[in-house]
Amino acid sequence: MATPSEKLASSLEILKGLQDKNIVAIRTRQLTRTHRERLLKNGFIKEVHSGWYIISSPDQQDGDSTYWYSSYWKFCAEYLNHKFKNLWFISAEQSLMIHAGNWTVPKQLIIKSAKANNFKTDLPFDTSFFQIKSTLPQQSEIVVIDGLRLMSVSTALVNAAPNTFTQNATDVRTALSVIKSSSDILAILLNGGHSIVAGRLAGAFRNIKKDKIANEIIKTMKEAGYAVRESDPFKDQLPVLFNSKDVSPYANRVRLIWSECRQIIIDQFPKAPGLPKKVDAYIKAVKEIYVTDAYHSLSIERYQVTPALIERVRSGFWEQRDAMAARGYWDAFQIVEKSIRKVLSGKNAGKVLDDDHGDWYRALFGPSVVSGLLKPADLAGYRNNQVYISNSMHVPLSKEAIRDAMPELMELLEQETEASVRAVLGHFIFVFIHPYMDGNGRMGRFIMNLMLASGGYPWTVIPVEKRKQYMNALEEASVHLNILPFAKFISHLVNESMKGKPLAKV
Repeated sequence: MATPSEKLASSLEILKGLQDKNIVAIRTRQLTRTHRERLLKNGFIKEVHSGWYIISSPDQQDGDSTYWYSSYWKFCAEYLNHKFKNLWFISAEQSLMIHAGNWTVPKQLIIKSAKANNFKTDLPFDTSFFQIKSTLPQQSEIVVIDGLRLMSVSTALVNAAPNTFTQNATDVRTALSVIKSSSDILAILLNGGHSIVAGRLAGAFRNIKKDKIANEIIKTMKEAGYAVRESDPFKDQLPVLFNSKDVSPYANRVRLIWSECRQIIIDQFPKAPGLPKKVDAYIKAVKEIYVTDAYHSLSIERYQVTPALIERVRSGFWEQRDAMAARGYWDAFQIVEKSIRKVLSGKNAGKVLDDDHGDWYRALFGPSVVSGLLKPADLAGYRNNQVYISNSMHVPLSKEAIRDAMPELMELLEQETEASVRAVLGHFIFVFIHPYMDGNGRMGRFIMNLMLASGGYPWTVIPVEKRKQYMNALEEASVHLNILPFAKFISHLVNESMKGKPLAKV
């Protein structure tokens, strides 16, 4: 007779077969009752809707939403294609967000289909579908991305509700920025006789400095006999110029976030002291705070690290497996210190970061490669797989998007004149992009302190005791693009350091 472990192993083999077929949304009929109940009992699957399951981890703690958020979009695609076949599409507003590179998990996803019944489907962690009965757009107005049926960018812009331009301004501006010509939009406007929408879109294009498209919309609609009154649907003007040859929504999105957040940060921060005259004294203070910084930064990442272990690592006596993270942090800290010296000597902080951050990362994880915990290829550069953040509704950029977004971030850092903006947005946008499979938080805090140094601000430690506030502020910025809590959080810590009240040493 098979043992309980052997029975579980047989069920896991069935589950692996489904996983190997890239199936995320598992239907009841795809597992026998015996396998299903065994996998549920042991935590390897979770039911997310009546008769529908996804793979989870048995060590998942109650309340941990990572399993759901990391599976959300794939589950949506598989579930909706099964339910409605190809006779459905996502609302204009959500389509625009995805076209803009915003894959944040929404609280409610609006689904439209001729087969829909105006019904809400509840899903885990207070998320849901709402199905609305609707006629389908023409096939040419639908695009499929990762199994999701979206309105094309042009169709979504025409059909989006007016308040979308104020409630999701960054996403809409990003979507507008990738439109190369007025042709596609004009065809939809003319076919539907959308004179009011035409005026709104003309104003929207003019808002982002695409005057040619705005003028063509107005002229063509008027020549076709429509009375068009141009109106700007946005609340404000942004001093952002998009490169006409740059159609990457990811680069444009980063540039827009920077522009929208910049003044908020300046308003919160104390004035920069300026580069210190006594460079050695500044570096000495950085060296003295190493143990405190390492303890708190590694503890934020849930590593079990003690000050005594950190000291042993610094002295060269360290136990291999338990001290990998601490050893890597020590090695990286030495290189960050050299980067700070370059900045204090007058070099552009953004350029220094662009040149050096790869060295920081390789040092951070070098010991893990030497010990065999990681493969040498893991140090090759930016990630080649999708990554998810524990318990976060924010979905980091795809591996393809990183190649557009990271150069944009480096360029913005090089061009920025305010050290406070470089520090806060350098940290935030780096972890928003999440270019590595691991270590993004530590790298983000290194970036923050390099940029603080560029304004003469002191090295600032984020205490582990404030981890929840720190993570909540980052989540608010990532999901809602509200940078104010994060700016206030960092500004307060910097202020304390400047007043001579740095975090107590550990």
